[in-house]
Amino acid sequence: VDVRYYNIIYEAVDEVKAALGGMLAPEKKESAIGLVEVREVFRISKVGAVAGCYVLDGMIKRASKVRLLRNDVVLHTGELDSLKRFKDDVKEVKAGFECGLSLKGYNDIEVGDLLEVFEVVEIARTL
Repeated sequence: VDVRYYNIIYEAVDEVKAALGGMLAPEKKESAIGLVEVREVFRISKVGAVAGCYVLDGMIKRASKVRLLRNDVVLHTGELDSLKRFKDDVKEVKAGFECGLSLKGYNDIEVGDLLEVFEVVEIARTL
């Protein structure tokens, strides 16, 4: 048991608020950072499906999560396995450029699919 003494009540209240604030789980918020259109799909035996894409809006980052949309229906939410520009591995591709990508554990990609790129941001909660 931790016993503390205070001369001013506000110090006790502030310390209790800080302790309770530290116990709150952070709030997770998704922020969309880009939209990518699949223009071509290549089936490679050892790799699986590789999508040739065009970045319509924003950007795509290797560390981002993606949501696969077909006819405005979400089919898959996951992570990128690889992101390439020509034959070079890249960290990000901006709007107006083409890239090749593959998704971790998912190969059912078709021409015309859209990939919504998003990041999960953790926001500290307060009392």
